[in-house]
Amino acid sequence: MAKTEYKSIRLFKSDFWESFSHINPITPLIFWTPVCVFLLSKSQMNNALSLQENFNVAVVALLVWSLTEYTMHRFLFHYEAKGPMGKRFIYLFHGIHHDDPQDPTRLVFPILPAVLLMIPIFSFFKAVVPDRFLFSFTAYFLMGYLCYDYIHYATHHWPMKGPIGKFLRTYHLKHHHGEKGLRYGVSNPLWDLVFGTYLSPYSKKKQDKR
Repeated sequence: MAKTEYKSIRLFKSDFWESFSHINPITPLIFWTPVCVFLLSKSQMNNALSLQENFNVAVVALLVWSLTEYTMHRFLFHYEAKGPMGKRFIYLFHGIHHDDPQDPTRLVFPILPAVLLMIPIFSFFKAVVPDRFLFSFTAYFLMGYLCYDYIHYATHHWPMKGPIGKFLRTYHLKHHHGEKGLRYGVSNPLWDLVFGTYLSPYSKKKQDKR
């Protein structure tokens, strides 16, 4: 039996602009992996870090990524815009995902907006991260982003066996179909716990359908 093509919700009248709203799930890995390798190589050539230093930088960078993931998801992607332009912007960024969460071409972040976001983020890192750690810190931050992207894809399209996988899948799907205003963490629930937006995905609390 022939496999039917997934019918995505159309966002733009123009085929040109519509094409930018879709992405093959493997693309971020192909694009960002060489960037990470380059940054780590550059870091080692300029300021060789010990294994302990690399470990410390990786831990801090991954924590910073996870906080970035949480704050963007909660305060940007779920921002309640008032005007039509703001509502349209939020819908393009994230609202479409809640309307059609199974669309496989809209589960990882498109390259162009990701690059545009990384420009100010890298500028911020350059201002606050010591030069010696800048490139390695940025590489580990991007690795955190890639982990998030593929955990997000997996929660919607992979069985995710094992206790951790099952928990993350259930946790994120309850963000979509459970109580509003909760469970913004995708790769982990750390900052939900810190900021009071955590609720166990196995909670028996009555669900608020959306």
